[in-house]
Amino acid sequence: MTSIGTGYDLTNSVFSPDGRNFQVEYAVKAVENGGTSIGIRCKDGVVLACEKVITSKLLKAGANKRIATIDRHMGAVSSGLVPDGRHFTSRAREEAASWRKVYKSPITTADLAGRMGGYMQAYTLYSSVRPFGVTAIVAGWDSELELPVDGQVGSGPSIGSGGKAKDKKYGGPGLYMIEPSGIYWGYYGAATGKGRQTAKAEMEKLNLAEGKMSLLDGVKEAAKIIYVAHADNKDKEFELEMTWISNLEGPTKGRHQEVPKELLEDAEKLAKKALDGDDDDEEETKDENKPAEADKMEE
Repeated sequence: MTSIGTGYDLTNSVFSPDGRNFQVEYAVKAVENGGTSIGIRCKDGVVLACEKVITSKLLKAGANKRIATIDRHMGAVSSGLVPDGRHFTSRAREEAASWRKVYKSPITTADLAGRMGGYMQAYTLYSSVRPFGVTAIVAGWDSELELPVDGQVGSGPSIGSGGKAKDKKYGGPGLYMIEPSGIYWGYYGAATGKGRQTAKAEMEKLNLAEGKMSLLDGVKEAAKIIYVAHADNKDKEFELEMTWISNLEGPTKGRHQEVPKELLEDAEKLAKKALDGDDDDEEETKDENKPAEADKMEE
């Protein structure tokens, strides 16, 4: 089948003969053209970071935030169309507030991801709307003291009326990525946007699934990853934005906050130093290869 829509991309509610929804695929393209956003799940918290490309010298530094607070214990960052991202944030806040009103407890990261995934998927079903042009990464620190609920009014905890199950731990760090189709997955490290492939490759080196990385190390690694991912687009200046959520004993006391300016600046310095070191190593390798190439030509 052809990769061109040939009429099947004129509406959002029609599949092509080979089972594709072209409008959703076009929305994914919009995400791929956006700035890089990442999330790193650590043993004692979660870090969110994004690359904000500076499109004008008249923009005020530190303004135009891309990472938003959804609830006190939760934040989100998105890549793609900025207005769509802001609508996503607004709806997510409504869902979090509604959950508190009904269940008298903060919404968990997984439950918010499920609700927002369903909301975004609804925008792929009707011809009167278009899909969201964003992929969002949602991070939070879920309470380890309260029981989870299954999302149905009056049904109580999802583990039953017997209370906590033996030897089962609840709460802790949560990290989910929600795509334009509405699908969502839980991650140890998530990346989206233009530099997602580079960012994913860097995160795979960290062995995040082992759960040994501290939140402070996560901040340093997040800064490094954003700088490495931006290297392919180095002709454009950018601003690094970063937030974090720690456990109740950590620096944020379970709340979603911006990384302190001093800590962020230190992380950026380390990232630039590491990036310059990699460039020097590449130049040395090239210089070492030149004599060998010259010897081959003489032969």
